[in-house]
Amino acid sequence: MKLMFKPFSIGSGLVAGILARRIFGVIWGLIDDEEPPRAEHERVPLWKLAVALTLEGALFALIRGLVDHGARHAYTRMTGTWPGEEEPEAE
Repeated sequence: MKLMFKPFSIGSGLVAGILARRIFGVIWGLIDDEEPPRAEHERVPLWKLAVALTLEGALFALIRGLVDHGARHAYTRMTGTWPGEEEPEAE
């Protein structure tokens, strides 16, 4: 089953990345008029870089998780089997 789900996973990952990048761009536009700072920029305040990287990472993780979960539900509707564990393991 994992092998059959792989194309869904790859496709959903690409969609999530594109979506996260666009949402980050919109949100950053509300925060600052300049483009988001990157690590390769020499003259950038560290606080601004930290905010941009934290926001970008959090958005990517959130959107990737939601899109992946949705892809798993779509796969289940098509095949009748869930591609993964049904619930977290108890500690």
